[in-house]
Amino acid sequence: MEENRVYEQLAEHLNRLPAGFPRTPTGVEIRILKRLFTPEEARYACTLTLKPEPPEEIAKRLNLEPGKVAGILEEMAKKGLIFRIRKGSETRYMAAQFIIGIWEYHVNQLTPELIADLREYAPYFFQQAMNLRTPQLRVIPIPGSVTAVQSIMPYEEARRLVEENQPIVVAPCICRKEHGLTGEACDRPLESCLVFGLGAQYYMENGLGRQITVQEALKILEEAERDGRVLQPSNAQKITNICTCCGCCCQILKNLKKLDKPALYVVSRHIAELDEESCVLCGTCVDRCQMDAITLGDDHAVINRDRCIGCGLCVTTCPEEAITLKEKPKELQKDVPASLRETYARMFQERMSAMVGKA
Repeated sequence: MEENRVYEQLAEHLNRLPAGFPRTPTGVEIRILKRLFTPEEARYACTLTLKPEPPEEIAKRLNLEPGKVAGILEEMAKKGLIFRIRKGSETRYMAAQFIIGIWEYHVNQLTPELIADLREYAPYFFQQAMNLRTPQLRVIPIPGSVTAVQSIMPYEEARRLVEENQPIVVAPCICRKEHGLTGEACDRPLESCLVFGLGAQYYMENGLGRQITVQEALKILEEAERDGRVLQPSNAQKITNICTCCGCCCQILKNLKKLDKPALYVVSRHIAELDEESCVLCGTCVDRCQMDAITLGDDHAVINRDRCIGCGLCVTTCPEEAITLKEKPKELQKDVPASLRETYARMFQERMSAMVGKA
């Protein structure tokens, strides 16, 4: 009973973090935690917040010897259960959210059982996430879909984001890794997620990815454009990652695709627009769209504006150049927070407001 109680406490603790960890009727979330955390690790994780702290401060709360606490925290960081930041000789530890965080940090430790549990849990997690105005990721246009004369914010320009955020690590996509282990892999590259800054440092230390140059990162963006992947960076002007996502594997895109109006739930300043007279009904755009936002009509393609997420994949391969990206009307745009701290603060406030509304 005592062991079960600590996992219940950890589930509640993770659910108080901005991204949440919603409870389920089946209790699959507890099963996931038991696969990942020992009871002792669960107790330690319950004491951490999103504020990075030295082991000495955490040891005070636990009323334990700092040396012992430091050793356990370091092992937990190595296992992908919490986040670690090193600056010079100082090391600080903080809580990791379940998604995006703990789950992604286990890309090298997936098992069929863990995958099955995650797939059972994912609809509950994303149902809660879709109710927030502020998501963790946003969508930016692939580089070739935006012309030099178009107005685009610096934090939406993929090449610029890569050039200005270093060090850079490339890591395996956990969604494609998951599908590969269950025999459902697509033909996109496995090594395709870009991680920057402190996140890159954590990934390198934990063996989750390898450091690459700016030119190598730009090549990954080019490959993503060619094989039809959506660029999803952190929903902040100062990014920590860029995911290159396919609609067949990405849990976020798969759950968005189930919605009637995916465009309402993403942060994206752009939408595809068709020149009907130039369209020759070749169907290339239909194949490229990850949201089923384009269909073929009698005389030309038809873009469903409620489904278009502004990724630009349909633009770059249209042989007649009949599709362009246009900026959405201001009233349909969502602003991008300056930092992840601001993103998480907004998410937390939105979740608290929703809980008060249900009370």
